[in-house]
Amino acid sequence: MAKATVKGNGTKESPWQLKTPPGTSEYTMYRDETLDPPALVCTVGTTVLRYDLRCINDLHKMLKKHGDWMPLGSADEQKPAAEGTVEAWGRSESNPIGGWYGLKKGLRGRFGMYVPGVLEVLGLAEVEHNPKNNRMRAI
Repeated sequence: MAKATVKGNGTKESPWQLKTPPGTSEYTMYRDETLDPPALVCTVGTTVLRYDLRCINDLHKMLKKHGDWMPLGSADEQKPAAEGTVEAWGRSESNPIGGWYGLKKGLRGRFGMYVPGVLEVLGLAEVEHNPKNNRMRAI
């Protein structure tokens, strides 16, 4: 799999224009280091989500240690995440920040849907783009 080609450079003025792993929805992401804590800002339609910016490096390190494909397992905050998925790790008390990477209460989920695309754009991971049950692994 090749590094994804997307428009934008990950800034507020020129956010990455991404598609969900199945390719069914479009969204934008950019880094905002002026926020406290620094965040990865995701806009899906009119909804704005924020994830702790450390998630990029932390997820990459975890995937490297994992050493193989890992299911994405995206889920809303109100629903449980399937064990052993990127989504479950993104909200686990055992991850490096001790809980949710999502920063907006009520909108902290969907980590496994939106963050993998950023790692793919940065050349840090491969992400599958099937209709369902996508996975990712570190490069």
